[in-house]
Amino acid sequence: MNRNRATADGETAGPLGTFRRFFALERDVLVVSLAMFAFSLGFQMTSRFLPEYMVALGASGFVIGLFGTFGNVISAVYPYPGGAVSDRIGSRYALTVFGLISTVGFVVWLTAPTLGTVALAGVTIEPWVWIFVGLVLAQAWKSFGLGATFAVVKQATDPSRLAAGFASTETFRRTAFLVGPVLAALLIGLHPQFTLSFRYVLAVAVVFGIVGTVIQHLLYDASEDSIGGSFGGLERIRRDLAEMPAPLRPLLIGDTIVRFANGMVYVFFVLVVTQFLAVGLETTVSIGGIAYDVSLSPQAFFGYLLGVEMLVALVSMAPAAKLAECVGLKPIVAVGFAVYAVFPVVLINTPPNALALVVVFAFSGLRFAGLPSHKALIVGPAEQGAGGRVTGTYYLLRNTVVIPSAAIGGYLWDFVSPEVAFTVAALIGVAGTGYFLLFGREFEAYARDGR
Repeated sequence: MNRNRATADGETAGPLGTFRRFFALERDVLVVSLAMFAFSLGFQMTSRFLPEYMVALGASGFVIGLFGTFGNVISAVYPYPGGAVSDRIGSRYALTVFGLISTVGFVVWLTAPTLGTVALAGVTIEPWVWIFVGLVLAQAWKSFGLGATFAVVKQATDPSRLAAGFASTETFRRTAFLVGPVLAALLIGLHPQFTLSFRYVLAVAVVFGIVGTVIQHLLYDASEDSIGGSFGGLERIRRDLAEMPAPLRPLLIGDTIVRFANGMVYVFFVLVVTQFLAVGLETTVSIGGIAYDVSLSPQAFFGYLLGVEMLVALVSMAPAAKLAECVGLKPIVAVGFAVYAVFPVVLINTPPNALALVVVFAFSGLRFAGLPSHKALIVGPAEQGAGGRVTGTYYLLRNTVVIPSAAIGGYLWDFVSPEVAFTVAALIGVAGTGYFLLFGREFEAYARDGR
């Protein structure tokens, strides 16, 4: 049965039908979106606060940079085998396994302070080392499952509606990005000791990991999965690199440069708010004629800033995806790249003022407006049944190059200055955006009137 065709039983009628048509929400896309919501909720409740957690466990700024680079290694290594596995055994079973592994990772983060300092073969293992161990596991659904989620959207969506299809999954996912940090901020506010209150957050993340795994395993319909061939090892990787669709190459280069810049400073965003600017929120709110004092620590305030960022992202993504159907994918992607590029220098030069930070993080939310178009531009040129491998190949290349970025940023942060680290990152990001504007190509399904 063609998944793109409206059924005769009224499936696409009424307000829900309008919503489904607008976002291209076919059944499997909806199920993956729900799973995305659960795992993204758990990951975003935790990952953005991990640098602060590591500092509380004794890590230095340079170690934070190494942690970011370690995450880049995982992001580079995981997507390709994840995409190959999903193409081989089907998305349902692949995503279920990845979900279970991620949930175990949340458990390791939760127990890190309890595990404490350990002497192993004469080497002292500090508590923050367990955060590295947990990341190996927790990143599984996010990175291993990347190719699977791209392939599901591609096989369920008309080529000319890919941006709208990705807007649906991104809307669910980014809603979690909004709810997760805000929920984390509420939980962090329950106890003045951050290492304890953050463990409340991690415990809730474990629950969401379990829920996400169950949802995707029970509800996903695997009957129409496109199953590809078996994994061919390094030779298969080399062949996939050589056969990468030509339109992806300029996108890959520009994207890699922009992501390298962002990777230099991304793990330090929380430290800019909590330590460099050290901005919390002290105010009085009047509700029903009764005044309430609001006092937020910098850590809790950072959670609300991420909520503001994601609110703007949610408001902008769907309209941007629709706009792409009129102006093409390339301009929308370029705007997202530009915001990625300049945000570091804007953030590091923000005055230590709560309102100013709210405005800056609202601006940052615009970088996500181009994500659905960006994903459509990646997977659009791929042949049916190879979406997972093409996506995995793309992210393998991009994330491999980005690997050292956080360590470089950490070195500049610790041994030069935060201002230099963020300024250099912004300059590199602008260069990547300029390259994409000059050489980036449009996906033919969106190319109209000579565009």
